[in-house]
Amino acid sequence: MSFDKSGKGSGTRRKARECALQMLFAADVERSDQASLTEDYWNELGDGELDDRSRKFANDLVLGTLKNLSVIDDRIRTRAEHWRIERMAIVDRNVLRLSVYEFLFEDTPSTVVINEALEITRRFSTFEATQFINGILDAIKLDLEAADRSAQPEEAGKSHASSNS
Repeated sequence: MSFDKSGKGSGTRRKARECALQMLFAADVERSDQASLTEDYWNELGDGELDDRSRKFANDLVLGTLKNLSVIDDRIRTRAEHWRIERMAIVDRNVLRLSVYEFLFEDTPSTVVINEALEITRRFSTFEATQFINGILDAIKLDLEAADRSAQPEEAGKSHASSNS
């Protein structure tokens, strides 16, 4: 079994991601009020097995995704060739959104993000969706890695230049 930083099994974080997906699904379908979305979820449907830290992680994923939705959707659009986000299945669209949020704003390794997304997709969507999501996330991961590589020489040059002053 793999362990997260807290020493608990990684299943707890996956369960938190699944809860986050359910909240985003509700927000997408019901156009729920952001302010009460997480509170309503935990009061009505939330998983009683999750500790406060895991609930906070789920809430952070949801609120961070919603806050950065336009940036996230733009990333998805660049790699979802011939697919409009609005036409994707709601589950698939929100698995992608959660994953791209983690790529951009969390310290989770990209391989973990993709693996978690695929496991959640297998549970909540279709086999074809798993392949579709894997392709899009892998392409976005490669884009981000390429951007990191191209930024590194520039940053190294700046620090080298400032040390010569």
